[in-house]
Amino acid sequence: MKQPTAAPADAADRVPGSGLASLRVPLDPYPIQVGPSAHLAAEAERLSQLSFEHFDVRRMGATIGAEITGVDITRDLPDEAIAELSTALAAFKVIFFREQPLTAERHVAFARRFGDLEIHPFFPANTGEPALVRFEKSAELSGYENAWHHDVTWREVPSMGAVLHAITVPEVGGDTLFCDMYAAYDGLDEATKERVDQLDAVHDYMRAFGMFVAPDKVDETRARYPEVTHPVVCTHPVTGRRHLYVNRNFVSGIVGLGPDDSTTLIDLLCRQADYPEYQCRFRWEPDSVAFWDNRAVQHYASSDYWPQPRVMERASIVGTRPER
Repeated sequence: MKQPTAAPADAADRVPGSGLASLRVPLDPYPIQVGPSAHLAAEAERLSQLSFEHFDVRRMGATIGAEITGVDITRDLPDEAIAELSTALAAFKVIFFREQPLTAERHVAFARRFGDLEIHPFFPANTGEPALVRFEKSAELSGYENAWHHDVTWREVPSMGAVLHAITVPEVGGDTLFCDMYAAYDGLDEATKERVDQLDAVHDYMRAFGMFVAPDKVDETRARYPEVTHPVVCTHPVTGRRHLYVNRNFVSGIVGLGPDDSTTLIDLLCRQADYPEYQCRFRWEPDSVAFWDNRAVQHYASSDYWPQPRVMERASIVGTRPER
């Protein structure tokens, strides 16, 4: 493995701050970068200056995640508070609430303030509300969402975001991690950015869910959920910022590349979600709520709690077709 040149033990103490920012170096052949994530500094500073009239925020990561306090989302909030929550969501990419005992009706009512709600094409509406899906894990049905992903990117129009409410949580484990895909894109070297900016990726329902499809239903399922393409790098419709839009769950290839080159590039881009510098982690409690921007973040549900139960309810908000 190629290693960066060794430096005296006290070298960092003698390098000015501007110099430290340039010490981020690649380690080959494993495609990672080590050193300061200096490209996060400007966004972190911007977020530190934000304030809101209707609630308080406690930041969780350098550029992602904020816990919202001082607001009761079980009530019908004024339009001004909803507008500020929309601003906070765009800024922090995922926002969290504690001690919010949402009924199914109030959960749907809150989510609907931000847009029309999706009716999931195959997850059952088992909550009494057609737009509210319950995910119930137990010793008999373990969690399998422990891979970085955006939700439903195999659809022509994936969801804008989701509001997830914790009903039952394990005593230990079951956290959800979120990754800032703006930061993931900004962290690429310029040559890679130039290479991927005009590429499209194939998103395939069968890649993640094919294991649950009976052999005699494969053709029917493929016809119902055909492959779709989305840009590898998208422009966010609210912020105007560029973000990566590939994930291991659903992306099966890159348009115009052969299988080997496609796999290598997908792996390189998906590894960007692995950096803790771009992440925040949420430890659930009963009646905690997470509201994430499905365009700007990926998420990962840690499956470390089996055989304990974990019950969550999710309302997803209709989005727009991703654009370059």
